[in-house]
Amino acid sequence: MHKRVLIVNTFFDEYRRSSGSPSRIPGAMGPVYLAGAFNPKTVEVRAHNEQYSGPLLDPALLGWPDLMVLTGLTSSFDRMLHLTAYARALNPKVVVAAGGPAVRALPRRAAQFFDYPSTGDIEALRDIARDVLGPDAVAEDMFPRFDLGDRRRLVAYVESSRNCNFRCSFCSLTGEKARYQRYDLKFLERQLLAVGRKHVVLIDNNFYGNDRSFFEQRVALLRDFYRTGRIRSWAALVTGDFFIREENLRLVREAGCLALFSGVESFDNATLRSFNKKQSTLLPQVEMIARCLDAGVLFLYGVMADPSSRSLADLRNEIQFIVDRDEISLPSFFTLAIPLLGTPYFKACAEAGLLLPRLRLRELDGLALALKPLDPIEDAIAFARDLPNLRGYRLDVLKHVVRFARRYAHKLSPLQMLIASMNGALIATESAVSSPTALRARRAELTYFAPTETLDPLYRPAMRLPAGFERYFTPTMVTESDGRLSPDIASDMRIPERQKLPLAG
Repeated sequence: MHKRVLIVNTFFDEYRRSSGSPSRIPGAMGPVYLAGAFNPKTVEVRAHNEQYSGPLLDPALLGWPDLMVLTGLTSSFDRMLHLTAYARALNPKVVVAAGGPAVRALPRRAAQFFDYPSTGDIEALRDIARDVLGPDAVAEDMFPRFDLGDRRRLVAYVESSRNCNFRCSFCSLTGEKARYQRYDLKFLERQLLAVGRKHVVLIDNNFYGNDRSFFEQRVALLRDFYRTGRIRSWAALVTGDFFIREENLRLVREAGCLALFSGVESFDNATLRSFNKKQSTLLPQVEMIARCLDAGVLFLYGVMADPSSRSLADLRNEIQFIVDRDEISLPSFFTLAIPLLGTPYFKACAEAGLLLPRLRLRELDGLALALKPLDPIEDAIAFARDLPNLRGYRLDVLKHVVRFARRYAHKLSPLQMLIASMNGALIATESAVSSPTALRARRAELTYFAPTETLDPLYRPAMRLPAGFERYFTPTMVTESDGRLSPDIASDMRIPERQKLPLAG
């Protein structure tokens, strides 16, 4: 009889949508890669991606596995607890393993709830499988189970390296002290063959990396797949140092690169240096973006606004600067700065007393104001409310889309122009493009202020549970009412007590 394993990518939707976001790019691939740890001859694996399909609430599936494996972003830690409660109530013999950024950020707290709180990389799941299910359950060759993903989509995801060689202060990889690692080139080739003729997105944290030869080898492989029609195009994430050598753009364009994503975050160099993001200051941001577009490669990026370190007037001027420059593409998203647990940025915010009181971990998603702003709270909340859909700039966004199309119509392909236009729609219509079927009436009203934000409906158990599971649905608190770190996370953060500065409510 086959052993049964359920792998779930847990997710809290920032807008409290309950239908999932199937159009969101990139999509979470944790279950696909984790599933490769199990021997398909002896183990039946099922996967659920809450980001794509919405919350997992099916009692039949939750009570099915012998082993449930959970992963997800740091802010989704509580969602892991919810699913653990359901699975244990439905099947007391189930074993629960959890990993990913959430568990690596809170290893001590995770140990209170999960049978196997894993702080290692995905390969550690093989040891857990051996321990729980026996040696026959472990795959000899750990290769992604692409059959568990949505193979109907035109976009596929592969990976050729892990982590990043830079240390941005706000990045969870920096907090984890994760080192850049390259995979064997054959592993990338096998993935490309497995996904078939798709538009391929490389989900590497930094595709460029610090190994020139490895970069050129991967580009050559992608060029071969592109020119022989085995993939339609490809896209990747690169850091700002990639654009210093103009030959890099020629190389990737000739290899079929459709788009590059780079974490611009801000057009203010002082802000970038404060985040230790010096790689994005090597070229003026406008020049970097225009250089990429002129080479025929679409440039994608996000912008991060930090009202705790910059005035609202300064942030609004930056937004206006962006929408006024038609030589650059519009950002794919705007977000508030997120003090991710365990990062140098979180530690600096905690030591400076910038964390707002009564802050829940679930709210650290870039939508709600979580840090004490320089400007009055009421003004900062209004800014946060307007930021996701650029209220006040929508006409400027429309004008930019038109001017951008005129400027680059002969340099970018119709597909690239469509994606660029969709960016304008994404930042001007809140969440409608990434989740077009979600009904606004079904979403909770948001306050955009973390201490008063509407608690996600998922914190109300969807089924009757035995006594003792209440703590699984109690939100993990980051700060208490006086602004000090909550006992929920304090032991994991290791910030000396004398450095926890109280913040008036």
